[in-house]
Amino acid sequence: MSCGEPHETDCSEVLDHLYEFLDSEMPDVDRDKFKQHFTECSPCLEKYGLEEAVKKLVKRCCGHDDVPTDLRAKVLGRLDLIRSGQAVPEHDVTAGPVTPVSPVSPQES
Repeated sequence: MSCGEPHETDCSEVLDHLYEFLDSEMPDVDRDKFKQHFTECSPCLEKYGLEEAVKKLVKRCCGHDDVPTDLRAKVLGRLDLIRSGQAVPEHDVTAGPVTPVSPVSPQES
C-alpha cells in the first residue's frame, strides 16, 4: 500500500513495522518517524486506525482469559526464532515424538 507520494519513511517500512509501533516496541526516534509519516499519508493512517481498532477489540473480548504457561512459552519461543531469522518448525518441537495413527475404514468403526 502506498499513497504514491514520496515520504522520508517509506510506506512499506511503516506497514512492515506497524505492530511494533502499536505495541510501543520500537525506539522513540522510530516512533517519531512513524508519527510524522501518519500525518502525511492517509492510507497508512487508515491502516493504523484499523489495526488499532482490531487490537482494542481483541483485548476487550479476549483479554480476560489466562494464557496457559506452556502455550505462552511456545509462542514466545517461536517469536524468538522468527526474530533471529531461524527457520520455524511446522510441528510442535516441545511435544514428544509424534505417534502415527492408522486410518480407520468406515467398516471397522
